[in-house]
Amino acid sequence: MGLENVAAVLLENVHPFELGVICEVFGIDRREEGLPAYDFALVAAESSSVRAVPGFTISTPYGLDRLEDADLIAIPVGDDFHTRDFPPALLEALRQAVARGARVVSVCVGAFVLGAAGLLDGRRCTTHWRYADALAERFPKAGVEPGVLYVDEDPILTSAGTSAGIDACLHLVRKLQGSDVANAIARRMVVPPHREGGQAQYIERPVAHCGEDGVREALVWAEMNLDQEISVEQLSARACMSPRTFARRFRTETGTTPYRWLLAQRVLSAQRLLENTDETMEAIAARTGFANAAALRYQFVRSLNTTPHAYRRAFRGRLSGTTRQ
Repeated sequence: MGLENVAAVLLENVHPFELGVICEVFGIDRREEGLPAYDFALVAAESSSVRAVPGFTISTPYGLDRLEDADLIAIPVGDDFHTRDFPPALLEALRQAVARGARVVSVCVGAFVLGAAGLLDGRRCTTHWRYADALAERFPKAGVEPGVLYVDEDPILTSAGTSAGIDACLHLVRKLQGSDVANAIARRMVVPPHREGGQAQYIERPVAHCGEDGVREALVWAEMNLDQEISVEQLSARACMSPRTFARRFRTETGTTPYRWLLAQRVLSAQRLLENTDETMEAIAARTGFANAAALRYQFVRSLNTTPHAYRRAFRGRLSGTTRQ
């Protein structure tokens, strides 16, 4: 399923910032810039007038029947989502939407809505770090990962607190419409198109005495040398740490392992080259650190559920008429 029809679900005491993230990415017509426009709607899950924090109301003519046509359904956070119950009609609408092939994305503790609908069972997911334990306790069949910014378990995408919703939405745009589209939207929003690290860096903990700059320097070096074989030993040496200390500090700072981070950077670099160059698969594999085109294809399919050739056909020159920065 593509990404044309988007609906954001409003529940009582919705938080305006998280709702605004969804509206900013999908609710603005950017066709004059050569970007796709979305058929976007706000959907009231209960009454047509929804109270938002801190005290204003949002009115919309759309009810749950609007979800029947949506390619993407977005669930922004609201007060007490980690403890409250949700309308059974909404939960059933979400289940039916996923069954017909729609995607669903939650922002922050909007993940509790997806859990109540049974959509997190057997899937990895995340939420704001303060409520990760509560999510795992309430929905024991869900695989909660508290240290990441978002988790894409297609067709379910969950994100961490507040601004991680931006990361998740831009990731989805990048995945379905290409990095040029995601980058152009990010430039308009004045945010990074692809933010590194996980929410582990925001969890309250004692201030580290040293090493964070070393980790960052190692990441910058790795991004500039993706065509080379890169080991944890090399990265730890760049960070002036032992491999064991580096691996531990790396996970604390980024929420993932060095191997997974490197693999994600290689795939992302390959996406850009597929979109913006005519280089062969072997050349792209070499430039992004894969042993050969077959290795590139294997990791590409594993990460994005499509082949490099299919990705290039879908996204090559998508924004050829726009100005690139």
